Amino acid sequence: MLSRSVIDTLLSSGISGGIVAVIVIVTTLIVTAIGVGVTIVLIRRDYAKKVGSAKEASDKIVEDGKLEAKTLRKEALQEAKDEQRRMRNEFERESKERRGEIQKSEQRVLQRDELLNKKEGLLDKKMDSADEFRKTLDEKEKEIVKSAEDVKESQSKILVELERVAGMTTDQAKEQLIEGLLVSVRKDAGVMAKEIEQNAKEEAEKKAKNIIGAAIQKCAADHAAEVTVSVVALPSDEMKGRLIGRVGRNIRALENATGIDLIIDDTPDVVTLSGFDPMRREIAKQTIERLVSDGRIHPARIEETVEKVRRELDVQIKETGENATFDANVHGVHPEIIKLLGRLKFRTSYGQNVLNHSLEVSYLAGIIAAELGADVKIAKRAGLLHDIGKAVDHETEGTHIQIGVDLAKKYKEHRAVIHAIEAHHGDVEAETLEAVIVQAADAISGARPGARRESLENYVKRLEKLEHLANSFAGVEQSYAIQAGREIRVIVKPEQVDDSSTIFLAKEIAEKVESELEYPGQIKISVIRETRSVEFAK
Repeated sequence: MLSRSVIDTLLSSGISGGIVAVIVIVTTLIVTAIGVGVTIVLIRRDYAKKVGSAKEASDKIVEDGKLEAKTLRKEALQEAKDEQRRMRNEFERESKERRGEIQKSEQRVLQRDELLNKKEGLLDKKMDSADEFRKTLDEKEKEIVKSAEDVKESQSKILVELERVAGMTTDQAKEQLIEGLLVSVRKDAGVMAKEIEQNAKEEAEKKAKNIIGAAIQKCAADHAAEVTVSVVALPSDEMKGRLIGRVGRNIRALENATGIDLIIDDTPDVVTLSGFDPMRREIAKQTIERLVSDGRIHPARIEETVEKVRRELDVQIKETGENATFDANVHGVHPEIIKLLGRLKFRTSYGQNVLNHSLEVSYLAGIIAAELGADVKIAKRAGLLHDIGKAVDHETEGTHIQIGVDLAKKYKEHRAVIHAIEAHHGDVEAETLEAVIVQAADAISGARPGARRESLENYVKRLEKLEHLANSFAGVEQSYAIQAGREIRVIVKPEQVDDSSTIFLAKEIAEKVESELEYPGQIKISVIRETRSVEFAK
């Protein structure tokens, strides 16, 4: 493009404006073309430089790729060689193991062949021995036949000699022997008839035992074992001093309020309550437990607690009596009788809880009455109330039977129930079947093993003595007393006692038991001999 001064010079030189304009345009185009050409040149040069750089970069990338490809090829070759080496080692190891197994199999086959050869040799020897044994057997059989003929000939000679010595023929001897046997059989028949008659007499007793056994089997009751003392546990010995109180005022207040003696000795963490009245002992026990739990122990608090415990115990006694009548299925009982039944919970007799004993007698009497066709309701009611007098026998004079009869009459019990209470210890003659049943149920409950401490000790000693007596015989391996001591099973050693000897052994044991032991009823002796042969299939 032309400058302003050049254009003015051209105009001043006489050149027209159109020509100047053309010159300017031409000049501008030329300059523009030159600029475009220069630009193109510069662009080509720059492009050539970039192409060269790209070519160098691509060449470098190609070289790097070749190097990397070469490296990868080497690594692939190395991995292939390693894999080939590993597979060759694995193949060699498996081949070696298979060769070892094949060798072991060959050895086993060889051993079996050797064993078969040995067995064939032994079999041949046994066959030879069997042939020799068969020959020996044939010879012995001939000898036996000859001996049998000699024995027959000797028997004939002996029989002739016996007939000569005895002075009678064989038929006459047979007749005499039969006559003797007939006498013996008649005697045995008489003894057998007597035994049958005796068994018939004992059948009624056996049935009675079955009924009683079934009743005992259906009935079970727990028993407490408290006597005349109760024990209260304390959290610490320090509480003993608080129970005694200053100059003994607390212990005096307790004894006066409850009527029970408190024994505080060196026994750690306990206080003993002594008294014949179980109700008073229970009141004193609950009072001390509450005082110890509360922590406030003084005479006023003691009297308040005793009264509260007495009221609560009255409620508990009534509930206990109601539960007892419900459990025994006895209804329509006077409320005062119900209270007396509840008091029996705290009464014991020979270590046996009287309420539990009464319930058990009620159950047993009901079962026996049902078996014998008696009045079940009367029997159960009389069984529940038979010891009702023991609830107040510490407070009223007289035996518990007389007290119980008076109470039953006072509260309008049935005449049959009153008679059963009166007759349950045999003080009066039993006139009804229900009275006899209550009497038997009371004896069963009181005398059965485990019901009372003293009977249990005697029962265990008798069983031990019975087993010890059976074990004292030669050939006895072990003995077991069962059925509450009414049967003993004796197991003998089969190598020392044969089947025929078991009969005599049972008789000897029975005779020794009869002579040395005292026991109710009878004891069955069962001698058992068992032989076992054991072998294992391989």
